[in-house]
Amino acid sequence: MAGNGRLALRTLPGPNWVRGSGPAVLSRLRDAAVVRPNFLSAAEEETLSHELESDLRRRRYEYDHWDAAIHGFRETEKSRWSEASRAILQRVKAVAFGPGQTLLSSVHVLDLEPRGYIKPHVDSIKFCGATIAGLSLLSPSVMRLVHTQEPGEWLELLLEPGSLYILRDSARYDFSHEILRDEESFFGEHRVPRGRRISVICRSLPEGMGPGDPGQPPAAC
Repeated sequence: MAGNGRLALRTLPGPNWVRGSGPAVLSRLRDAAVVRPNFLSAAEEETLSHELESDLRRRRYEYDHWDAAIHGFRETEKSRWSEASRAILQRVKAVAFGPGQTLLSSVHVLDLEPRGYIKPHVDSIKFCGATIAGLSLLSPSVMRLVHTQEPGEWLELLLEPGSLYILRDSARYDFSHEILRDEESFFGEHRVPRGRRISVICRSLPEGMGPGDPGQPPAAC
């Protein structure tokens, strides 16, 4: 099942993974909203998907989230990984996080059913720090960021299976982010059909919080 979405988007012209409302917002978020396509090989995507399936299949999809941000999802926090998956997550840490950043000890895993979606929201600074980084598995999707004070300023990220997205600083705090539902899933004029999507999300610690502190609601997306 893993990797099927890669084939569907090969017809998209050019290496464009980010589009925005204008040059100013593209420049402003150039280093704050980043997509790394093909970060995972097809084999690595399969490794993660297979490992996560045993955890996720015991859970039911839900349609009410604690802050009403997510529809049609199941989720878990995972801290124990196979050696192969740990190596992948170490690569994410090296690419996405600075040398002075400490990560939350658990990784958030979010599974959206094909009709599931994530509503526009801004993650609370109480629950995760300045950087989040997510691996996208199984299905392509479009993430939209909209400025909370100037809604005419927006950015869209094309997230193919195997890609890594990174949101930092202004992209985290000044812009809402969402994953578009299937009927709205377009990247420019190009239809991006949604299927089941799993995201594996690493998060930096909030300021003043220790890595083992429990009970922190996860970041969506």
